[in-house]
This record gives sequence, C-alpha cells and structure tokens, in this order.
Amino acid sequence: MGDRTYNPMSDQIDRNTFDHLVLLAALDMGTEQAEYLRQELNHQLKVIRELAAIPLDEATPATSHGVPYTADIRQSVREDVWQPYPAPEEIIGQAPQVDDGYIVVPDIPHTKLD
Repeated sequence: MGDRTYNPMSDQIDRNTFDHLVLLAALDMGTEQAEYLRQELNHQLKVIRELAAIPLDEATPATSHGVPYTADIRQSVREDVWQPYPAPEEIIGQAPQVDDGYIVVPDIPHTKLD
C-alpha cells in the first residue's frame, strides 16, 4: 500500500488520501461520485476549521447542545419499556421479500483486505 501519513492540519483531503480511505472503507463508487464526495468532505473540513478558529474564553464549558441542562432542571430518564407495534403485518407487507414472517435482505458482500 505504500507509506502514507495523515496530516490532520492539511488544508484538504488529497486524491491519494481519499482513495486510500475509500479502499479501507471498502466503498464502491465511480470516479465522478468519488470526486464529489471528496469535495464535500473538504467543504466540511473548511467549516470545522472556521469554527475552530473562533476565539473562546477558557472558562466557556464544552457542551453537546446550546442549553446547559443542570441536574435541577434535567428531566428524569424514562423507563425503557418494550411496546410491540400493534399491526406488524403492515410493516411486513411493505417489504419486497419475506420468508416465514421475516424480512429478507440482500447479502452484504465481504472482501478481505490485505
């Protein structure tokens, strides 16, 4: 495969790095589709770099969302209760292929990578 190094601070994902990632992910896509995806990923990286460049006060806590839910205002965790769908035959009826009440899906091809 050759010697590849990843530079997280590089400006863009170059074609060789992208091709290597496609190989590792075992993706099957055409040249035009691959180039489109590479460009979109580079756009995402650009936005991430722009967000990372925003100066923040060191005291600003990291959050996963905009509302800080402290323990006193957080809703309690609800119990996980299994609730069967009342008409499973409606779901089964939408499947293109069914066998003995189970939805049949195509096999996923597996390729052994070196």
